[in-house]
Amino acid sequence: MFRTYQALLQPTRRQETALARLLTAQRELYNAALEERRGAWRWEHRSVTRFEQFKSLTGWRHPILEFGVCPARGTLTRLDRAFNAFHRRCQRGEAPGFPRFKGAARWNSVEYPDTSCWRLDERRGGVGHLHLKGVGTLRYRGAKRGLRGTPKTLTVRREGRRWRVTVFCAGVRPETLSPIGRAVGIDLGVTELVATSHGELVGNPRHLRASLAKLAARQCLVAGRRRGSQRRRKAASHVGRLHRTIARQRRDFAHQVSRLLVNAYDLIVHEDLEITNLVRRPPRRASAEGTYGPNGAAAKAGLNREILAAGWGQLLSMVAYKAEEAGRHVIAVNPRHTSQTCAECGHVCGANRDGTAFRCRRCDHTDHADVNAARNILRAGLALRLEREADAAA
Repeated sequence: MFRTYQALLQPTRRQETALARLLTAQRELYNAALEERRGAWRWEHRSVTRFEQFKSLTGWRHPILEFGVCPARGTLTRLDRAFNAFHRRCQRGEAPGFPRFKGAARWNSVEYPDTSCWRLDERRGGVGHLHLKGVGTLRYRGAKRGLRGTPKTLTVRREGRRWRVTVFCAGVRPETLSPIGRAVGIDLGVTELVATSHGELVGNPRHLRASLAKLAARQCLVAGRRRGSQRRRKAASHVGRLHRTIARQRRDFAHQVSRLLVNAYDLIVHEDLEITNLVRRPPRRASAEGTYGPNGAAAKAGLNREILAAGWGQLLSMVAYKAEEAGRHVIAVNPRHTSQTCAECGHVCGANRDGTAFRCRRCDHTDHADVNAARNILRAGLALRLEREADAAA
């Protein structure tokens, strides 16, 4: 198994200066490598691969290599991924998005694709030391359980005034939980973040809505500052800090909910949601006068904001990886008509649901709309599991 761990770095002022120089050096290397690829294609119609650019680092005497060749290779690999994504979008007919040069505000991370220029010395309680070539020994504080597995790659990222490190580990041993014999279907929503088939409701804390007034005030300060000024950059940093706080609150709550679900159930069934399609803008409605009429775009924009702020995709991904580690099973089912079907008699009708209330037009069954949908999701998941077991047996 593979796992990714994050930790908060605690560098000294001297080490912060060295980390800033590391970011600047790798950004300049990225821009230089991009210019080399552009020039080779423009003047020679020749493609430059990352391995050719790797060879140019051999024997190179440059301040960039003060931090070792490992982060330089990570930067060149990052540029190669950008070109691969550009070609893939061209083949699919999407907006190409040619790789562009990176300014100081658009470069906040450095990748180490192997372990040649860094080393971790982990201590108890999640406190340890990270040795980076050209920077020194940095103190870090992470999870109290510590790292598991073998560290393979590392990423150093600047987040405002803070520095974080992400370690990718391989060979992580799973911690299997004992079976309980319980299954649950979950329905994700905006008012109630999670509704289970057993009637349990987990409210949506709505961290973004709670901070909207403060966020709007800070954004007004940014809009009133002159572009390029120090006061505007300072006001923008306050906006970014608040967004990071909201993201941490959302991630922490998703960790708690996913852990409770994985610990309590052997089988977790959820809808196979296409969140990107759910938050699309409504199509324009042409009127008889040749203009466009109202299409509910304002209301849909508010709903889209709430869906994205709820973090459905983040929660489902956490449930998936924690279930894999614990030996639990997760099934995704087709969400079609799950909220319109009566869980008692199976009657399907759009009028059955009215907001959070569900009342069947055939059998008068009443329930919370999300709980009723969760029961339908669980039934579909159990049927899909039986079908898969029958196919495997055949």
